[in-house]
Amino acid sequence: MSSRILEGKVGVVFGVANKRSIAWGIAKAWAAAGARLIFNFQGERLKENVEELVAEFGGDVPLYPCDVTKDEEISAFFGKVREHTSRIDLMLHSVAFAPKEALEGEFVNTTRQAYAMAHDVSAYSLVGLAREAAPLMTEGGSIVAMTYYGSEKVIPHYNVMGVAKASLEASARYLAYDLGGKKIRVNCISAGPMQTLAARGISGFGEMMKHYQDHAPLHRSCTMEELGAMGVFLASDGAASITGQVLYVDGGYQIMGM
Repeated sequence: MSSRILEGKVGVVFGVANKRSIAWGIAKAWAAAGARLIFNFQGERLKENVEELVAEFGGDVPLYPCDVTKDEEISAFFGKVREHTSRIDLMLHSVAFAPKEALEGEFVNTTRQAYAMAHDVSAYSLVGLAREAAPLMTEGGSIVAMTYYGSEKVIPHYNVMGVAKASLEASARYLAYDLGGKKIRVNCISAGPMQTLAARGISGFGEMMKHYQDHAPLHRSCTMEELGAMGVFLASDGAASITGQVLYVDGGYQIMGM
């Protein structure tokens, strides 16, 4: 397989926060495989981080604000994308949020507001972004969303985020059905736990990492490079008939019953 298998492809990347972001790991792999990328940043606070990172690619990498909870910002972002290209081939959705208090204590105490916010940012945003991206995917395309096993099994303290990830995965399946006629594929990568900024906000994260080492068939979770490789595969023609799927990159943990 050529190392430049995404040569000539153009992608949009949502969700880079810092160098440990899964979004950044996959974006780097896409760029190394030849893709030209356009990035979002969520709020001025993160702009500098993302600017610093994309500078690694050299040249002038487009970078625009986009709050995924606001339809007008999504629309404006894709308006900017059209100034750079008439076609995109790839989209990465690595966006999730729930209030900190919703990731502590018991799920039964999740407030209506926290539940709505988690679903808006973490699941509905995929629908809103796909709706704007699809008309630009004139030659077909690949949409990749990041998820986690807490969507199908209870992970203590993951709480409302697990429910939102279940919604994200179901949304990906319905989008795969809607967009399949346009040769647009929609898949999720379910990553094992990793030392990211988001993960460190989950109570008991250290124990979770140890649990994977003890119980996963490969005795570990996954690396950023492995997630990047899966991202490249799903973006490539090698995955041309794969859509609506959740692919697990988690050391095999998902197959275990006990």
